[in-house]
Amino acid sequence: MSEGRPSKRAADGEPALEIHQLTPDRWADRERLFGERGAAGGCWCMWWRETAAEFGRQAGAGNRRAFKAIVDEGRAPGLLAYRDGEPVGWCAVAPREEYGRLQRSPTLGPVDDRPVWSITCFYIERRHRKRGVAAALLRAAARHAVERGARIVEGYPVDRARLSSFDFTGTVAMFRDAGFAEVARRSPTRPIMRHVASDH
Repeated sequence: MSEGRPSKRAADGEPALEIHQLTPDRWADRERLFGERGAAGGCWCMWWRETAAEFGRQAGAGNRRAFKAIVDEGRAPGLLAYRDGEPVGWCAVAPREEYGRLQRSPTLGPVDDRPVWSITCFYIERRHRKRGVAAALLRAAARHAVERGARIVEGYPVDRARLSSFDFTGTVAMFRDAGFAEVARRSPTRPIMRHVASDH
């Protein structure tokens, strides 16, 4: 599936997904998807971009303004999934250096000095969870990064039997199915997984 093109219709006849970059003209769709809480706890997908102190000060409206400024700059910091014209899912993807908290993390910090793009977050509308939206977004996000010159795309999924609503970085199985391989594990439940672009 390419960005902006519908995915194949599921065997059960479920409407196809369309995936688009988050551009300024799609901001209202993201607001509708994230709702008043900014997805969770006023995050607005700024968690990985801010220090703990910054996040504490800006949670809610401040984070919304900060993320909208990124979108208004034309940086397309992620992808939106649509079903029947309605936004149903989100995936954040950008060059790793944009995520300061990720860079500083003792668990998820850089593996080496090679340039990397990172897929850091998924948010799926409650009624559309466990319906393939996150998996489709992951594959589209990897292509999005490669099309913009990425040679390596990283993910930071959770590896445990029981997931919680705070496990917003995806699962190991989902990344493995999309062609990612584990390259580091500094915590029992938080591997670093990579997809390396083919030369062909």
